[in-house]
Amino acid sequence: MTDVRRDPATLPGRPCSVAAALELVGDRWALLAVREISFGNGRFNQIARNTGAPRDRLAARLKDLAEAGIVEKDDGYRLTEAGRDLFPVIWSLLAWGDRWAVTEPPVRVEHRHDHEFRPATVCETCGERPAPGDLTRSMLSPGWTMTGPETQ
Repeated sequence: MTDVRRDPATLPGRPCSVAAALELVGDRWALLAVREISFGNGRFNQIARNTGAPRDRLAARLKDLAEAGIVEKDDGYRLTEAGRDLFPVIWSLLAWGDRWAVTEPPVRVEHRHDHEFRPATVCETCGERPAPGDLTRSMLSPGWTMTGPETQ
C-alpha cells in the first residue's frame, strides 16, 4: 500500500477532504465494489456480477482501491480498516437512495434482527444529532474563506 493521501491545497478548487475522498472512492464502481465486499462477496466474479460493472473498469477500480489501502487481495478481496470506515457512507447512501432515488427500497437492513436499521449522523463527542444551524465551519487552508478564495 502506498500513501495516497494528498495535500488538499493541491486539489482543484476549494481545499477539502470531501474532494480528496472523492478522488479515491468517488467513482460509482469503486463504492459498489466496497458495498459488495462489505456484503461478503469478495470474489472478482461476484463483484462484477453484482455491480454490473464492466470487467476491465472494475479491475482498474479494485486495483486503485488496493493501492489506496481500502481493499486487500488475498484469496479474494476484503476491506481494510480504511474500507470498513466507509460503512457509514454506504449506509447513508442506502438510506438516501431509499428515500429519494427508488420507487420502492429493494433491500431491508435490520439492526440486531428486530428492527429496521436507520442510520443517523451524530456527534461522537456528545452523542447529539446536529441540526442544520448547529455546525460552524472555519477554513484552515491559507488563502481561503468559507465564501471562496481570498481576493488580493
